[in-house]
Amino acid sequence: MDQLVECVPNFSDGRDMAKIKQITDEIEAVEGITLLDVDPGWDTNRTVVTFVGAPEPVKEAAFRCVKKAQELIDMSTQTGAHPRFGATDVCPFIPVANITMDECVEIAREVGERIGTELGIPIYMYEYAAFTDERRNLANCREGEYEGLFDRVGKPEWKPDFGPFEFPEKSGATAVGAREFLIAYNVSLNTTEKKYAMDLAFEIREKGRSVREGNIDPWYFKGEIKRYEDGKPYKKGGTFDHCKAIGWYVDDFKRAQISINLTNFNITPPHLVLEECRRLAVPRNIVITGSEIVGVVPYDAMKMAAYYYLEKQQKSRGVPYMDLMENAIQSMGLTDVAEFDIEKKVLGLPKIEGPLVTQTVREFTDEVSRESPAPGGGSIAALAGSLGAALASMVSNLTIYKEGYSNEVSEELNECAMKAQEIKDQLLVAIDKDTDAFNVVMAAMRLPKGTDEEKAAREKAIQDGYVEASEVPLKTARLCYEAGTCARIAAEKGNPNAVTDAGVAANMAHAGVIGGILNVKVNLKSITSESEVQRLVSDVDTLANDSKTLLEETMNIVHSRLDEG
Repeated sequence: MDQLVECVPNFSDGRDMAKIKQITDEIEAVEGITLLDVDPGWDTNRTVVTFVGAPEPVKEAAFRCVKKAQELIDMSTQTGAHPRFGATDVCPFIPVANITMDECVEIAREVGERIGTELGIPIYMYEYAAFTDERRNLANCREGEYEGLFDRVGKPEWKPDFGPFEFPEKSGATAVGAREFLIAYNVSLNTTEKKYAMDLAFEIREKGRSVREGNIDPWYFKGEIKRYEDGKPYKKGGTFDHCKAIGWYVDDFKRAQISINLTNFNITPPHLVLEECRRLAVPRNIVITGSEIVGVVPYDAMKMAAYYYLEKQQKSRGVPYMDLMENAIQSMGLTDVAEFDIEKKVLGLPKIEGPLVTQTVREFTDEVSRESPAPGGGSIAALAGSLGAALASMVSNLTIYKEGYSNEVSEELNECAMKAQEIKDQLLVAIDKDTDAFNVVMAAMRLPKGTDEEKAAREKAIQDGYVEASEVPLKTARLCYEAGTCARIAAEKGNPNAVTDAGVAANMAHAGVIGGILNVKVNLKSITSESEVQRLVSDVDTLANDSKTLLEETMNIVHSRLDEG
């Protein structure tokens, strides 16, 4: 699956929309970037921009927008309510899908160094990208704001991480960092009383609340504050780390809500906060009517919620990703006060799209049958493997939590079904990738060859293309083998009434392995590097033998269980 990074630069101008448009135009000009939100504030004189994409486009878009802000925004005349010290005040990178925080740290540091070197802007790295503990906190980096920058020169503790140790009067400094995704999340109550929402908010937020005594049941806020001898109140922490919350009344919805910011959903995900709110509401005779995602939410957070509720319901978690999304939406009541459009609201949603995979079965089969060389055997191998994985998931799902099967077996098959779903989706994507890889070779062959330099460049491009055209079906073959392992588990542990489906799954997976291998071998004669050829031959020979053995083991299980029946 593709990597997805979010970038949320904050610019020190929220009033001149023509300038902001020029900055966001720079972002949108980068291929592969999706601009999600532009949020200007007049009083703060600050605009928060949100965009996403793969790592390389995000790095380029971030640099371009900082450069444009340097040209357009003059900090020597800027005023506003929000703390700031630069034209681009902060530029954080956030992992969204299939990318680690460590990788985002590397992205942030690379971009920070480029901005400092090429644009001459002093850069302070913060949060996870900080080089020192003192600079993890953004407030420490921005201490004194723009007006205090010029007193820093010559003081070692204020030396920037990148860029000059002097401060351009016009652009100021910039903080570049890596942080966790912030989920803005509201929980809705069946009441108009803001203080009821606030009472629940104080219970769940990390900061907690003042300790009270006496009349605290069911409403804690009605008790008397317990104080130390000096009059300061006792404090107790709230339920969740990385959780900020307040209560408010929303006139548009005619109800109170708990407004929540979750700054690390891997530690405190929305669904657990919601369940705690539901638990706290019961003795207070309040009903949680649903909840609301403000802005966007990572796919992983929604998947975590779906897994949680499906497990509670003793249902399989190995289902298509859109089924997971629908379960999370329903379980969390995410359509209570507003529409929830999965395609627009969920970041990092698996993308299974392409000219081949989106065709009907009839259209695809007709396309394969034509005289064009692609789609060919590689795409068919990927399709065969995806069907094998789908069948393995089906057999598992026909067994999970059914009568006569232990929880241990159900959980093993649950894991099998989830793995099979992931393999299925990757192989569906590979249907088009195989054709794309073939097209790379064709494009290389069309390169000019009039000079020696052009001939050398063309030959290198052709060789790179053949290696890539070999790696794609090799990956397909490996994924098909993994589908075969799922089919074996399904055959052995699954519902005996579906054991023949597991057998079909095993054969389809094995066909995908052999198909992928054949498409590797057809390219070997065109690859001139002996080491590359030897590596590929070794890989496919091992894979072919392992897959043959796996198929034989699986079919022995299938026939044995058929005989028992």
